[in-house]
Amino acid sequence: MAALEGAWAKALDQEFHKDYYRKLYAFVKEEYAKNVVYPPADRLFTALHLTPLDKVRVVILGQDPYHEPGQAMGMSFSVPEGVEIPPSLKNIYKEIHEDVGEKIPATGDLTRWATQGVLLLNAVLTVRAHQANSHKGHGWEEFTDAIIKTVNEQERPVVYMLWGRNAREKKSLITNPEHLVLEAAHPSPLSAYNGFFGCRHFSKCNKFLKEKGFDEINWS
Repeated sequence: MAALEGAWAKALDQEFHKDYYRKLYAFVKEEYAKNVVYPPADRLFTALHLTPLDKVRVVILGQDPYHEPGQAMGMSFSVPEGVEIPPSLKNIYKEIHEDVGEKIPATGDLTRWATQGVLLLNAVLTVRAHQANSHKGHGWEEFTDAIIKTVNEQERPVVYMLWGRNAREKKSLITNPEHLVLEAAHPSPLSAYNGFFGCRHFSKCNKFLKEKGFDEINWS
């Protein structure tokens, strides 16, 4: 698997030595060797590489990577330039447009968010092609919980956007009173009208950051 460097590597070092991670490593290594797995192995930790620990200002939690060719790029909800924008991301863009007035982008590549401090983290970091949730329950959840706990320990304010039941279950990991937790339905077409549309998370996020003396996120 791709290696971590810097503050993330230091903060998560103990995880790499735990029994669950050794089993996870062996499982993922075998999966990449025998099956088509997304994202490409060298993009596994893209979210962490683009958003260093000391730069995290917002955390957006997803479930697992896109499982069709060319989509997954190591960041939740994001797809590479030129790839059709998935339905959930289309709904995220619609909410941003209604909330803060930004134009709906022509690309689904969210690198521009990640480099501003938006950690686009999936609970499970790999998936077998065409099989959603196929790597669920093999240890990634414990590892990404450790990431969430690490961010929770940061003294500066951080905004967490928890969309859908799976993401909202992570709320118990966020105990730092300095942080802001925003909850809503998942932006999927199946649930977006049940509380995601109109949640105004993006303006609430920026209002919170501004009040705490931090730069707002440019959601364009």
